[in-house]
Amino acid sequence: MGQELTHEPDANRYVLRVDGVVASVLDVAERGEAISFTRAFTNPSLRGRGYADVVTSFAVEDAERRGLTRMLPTCWYVAEWFDRHPEKAHLLNR
Repeated sequence: MGQELTHEPDANRYVLRVDGVVASVLDVAERGEAISFTRAFTNPSLRGRGYADVVTSFAVEDAERRGLTRMLPTCWYVAEWFDRHPEKAHLLNR
C-alpha cells in the first residue's frame, strides 16, 4: 500500500496514512488567503520516522498551490519546519 497523503477540508486537516493506518495529521484553519497550521500529531507508535515532516511538506505545497499565500504556524512543530525550510519563508504571515 505505501504512503497516502490527503487534504480533508471538511475535517480541516491533512493526513498521512501508511499502509492504511493514520500515521500523522496536521490540523489547519483557513480564512481567505490565509492558513494557520494549528497542530501536528504523529501516532506515538510511528514517531521518529519523519512522518510529520512529510505531511507538513505536503500541506505547505498544497496550500501554496491553492493560492493561500499567508501562512501562520501556530504549532511549534510547523514553526520549526519553516525554520528548516527558509526557501518557504516568503509564505509566512508576519
